[in-house]
Amino acid sequence: MRLLVLGGTVFLGRAVARLARAGGHDVTCLARGTTGGAVDGVRFVTGDRDRPDGLSAVDGETFDAVVDVTTRPSHARHAAAALAGRVGHYSFVSTCNVYPDDATPGQRADTAKLHDPAPPEIDNPRDGQMDMYGPCKVACENAIRDGIGADRVFLLRAGLIVGPEDRSDRFPYWVARMRRGGEVLAPGAPDELVQFVDVDDLAGWLLLAGTTGLAGAYDGMGLPMPRVRFLTELRDALAPAGPTLTWVDQDFLVEHDVRPWSGERALPLWLPLPEYGGFQSRDTTRSVEAGLPARPIAETALRTAHWMDTAPQDVKPGGLAPEDEAIVLREWHARSA
Repeated sequence: MRLLVLGGTVFLGRAVARLARAGGHDVTCLARGTTGGAVDGVRFVTGDRDRPDGLSAVDGETFDAVVDVTTRPSHARHAAAALAGRVGHYSFVSTCNVYPDDATPGQRADTAKLHDPAPPEIDNPRDGQMDMYGPCKVACENAIRDGIGADRVFLLRAGLIVGPEDRSDRFPYWVARMRRGGEVLAPGAPDELVQFVDVDDLAGWLLLAGTTGLAGAYDGMGLPMPRVRFLTELRDALAPAGPTLTWVDQDFLVEHDVRPWSGERALPLWLPLPEYGGFQSRDTTRSVEAGLPARPIAETALRTAHWMDTAPQDVKPGGLAPEDEAIVLREWHARSA
């Protein structure tokens, strides 16, 4: 397969390029080259997609498949116009932020309501307008589907992507926390759900979509699992004789300024209920049936830990600091005594 990756220098794009190269595909990555490095053995060409002619480096070339991760509707429009008629299949990596309903569990990609697309004057959600991230991705989806043809477009609405080269503080926080050992503050209740996907599983699915012609909208994440399973399997992989889990309920966490999802004083992968009851509980049965794999948590944990050890400069600090965690646990035990 002749594959064009629009990006390919960070995280998921790099994983796609790396797996495609290992699988014997002919891979070209087009990017500015300012946010990451190209994969060894992959052809890299420079292009600035902020310009209407940003894909001119591949003018006249044809590709069996394209993988695109842009957040900017103008990029999507320019790519669709430039590549229409020259590509067999187009995979666009969208996001579950295209859905406005974060509260309802069990939603499906083929039936869930979407945000309205971003208006034309909004083109970059990172310019202080992150509330427009989902609407911008909807606009990108529409531009690519309209320009390339719905029967040749795979819309992959990714959730939380984890694994090596994850520069967020979400999954890496839990890897580091389990390795540190001791008493671990487990947020919420054991049966609350979490949902994510390994970066290489998602990359492999994108390659499968390109080779089989999979089309339509799918959510790119594994089946939801109880938080207790996630934390227990993570612990057993990284420190089987070490940490103990202490479950602290949501109201107490909120009272003590423990924050959700990511960032300073946060417990990653935890979100308040019921307002986010649907965010990590999407019905992804269709995705699994369409070939999305799910490797064991232990494998993802060990691979992530190895990357964190070998590239510590790329690991983003964040989450609840050890001293703050100790204070919250001490006060929880005092309240429960």
